Amino acid sequence: EDDFQFILCEGCCKELPNLKLLSCLHTLCLDCLSKNKPIGQCPLCRTAITQASGIPSTDNLLFTNLQARLEIYKKIIGGVDLFCDNCKKAGEFWCSECKEFLCTRCFEAHQRYLKMENHKAMRVIDIRAGSFKDFLKGTGKTSNLSCSNPTHESQIVSIYCKKCKRALCCICALLDSHHAPFCDIRSETQRRQEELGALSQELKQKRSGFEATYAGLKDEAARLERVQQEMREVIHQRVEQLVGLIRQEEEELLGLVEAGQEQGRRELSRELERVEGVLRRMEAGERLVEKMNLYAMEQEVMDMQPFIKDSLEELLHLPVAGDRTQPGDLTECRARLQAL
Repeated sequence: EDDFQFILCEGCCKELPNLKLLSCLHTLCLDCLSKNKPIGQCPLCRTAITQASGIPSTDNLLFTNLQARLEIYKKIIGGVDLFCDNCKKAGEFWCSECKEFLCTRCFEAHQRYLKMENHKAMRVIDIRAGSFKDFLKGTGKTSNLSCSNPTHESQIVSIYCKKCKRALCCICALLDSHHAPFCDIRSETQRRQEELGALSQELKQKRSGFEATYAGLKDEAARLERVQQEMREVIHQRVEQLVGLIRQEEEELLGLVEAGQEQGRRELSRELERVEGVLRRMEAGERLVEKMNLYAMEQEVMDMQPFIKDSLEELLHLPVAGDRTQPGDLTECRARLQAL
């Protein structure tokens, strides 16, 4: 039944024997504990395991016994190999104290000889008609404890010593009078159940505080996630804005470079034309003087010399380089780029 899934190993969710109870109150099988990495921690909540081997020494007797009783219940429901443990006839009764199946004849003998022992035998047909919970109710409270003293194994434990904190039979209590006062084992069992119930109630109250803290931490984690996402969006938007501004500045700087270069090209072109014209005048003057020296008559020299002289002197006084701004000056552009 779904209500009894809790008796499975909390690690592998299998019904296995030798379940161990950890100090964190998780229950695990030996396989899960042996595979546990890192050794020394509960694989579910990471609480430290004090044993060096990583295997706790405390058995979960409740889960183990429930598994055993569940196996008996499954056997009864299945009805396979259901024989009397005494005579091997068809088993029609189950005694939770003897943990044996009984046929009708053995059941009658069982009731006759053990009528003073309060053994409660249940009909197999009645067990099948009910649920596992009903089976537990019919068998759960009838089990008696046996004395731990090897010489008193047949004695039923009914007394609890508060001083040495262990259950005793009547013989042990009479022989061990130094540990008085005693109390009834049922009373001690009830007291322990009530003590666990009180601790459970306190734990529930404290758990509400942990749940509130957990919810607050979850809200804080969600808030941090939102803040992180919002900041990512802001950073993305700001970077896009900066990229746009840088692109705009790029266009302006490229335009400034282009404009400066265009102006420089025009100035260079004018200067090239001027220097080219001067060179042509100089070549013409040199050529004319050369030809006059070779072929001019006196009258021609006397008539043309003053004009040629003025032109040559004018050429001599022309500057080699004109007064102009250095073409392609990128000083302003470099300054703006450095500022950017």
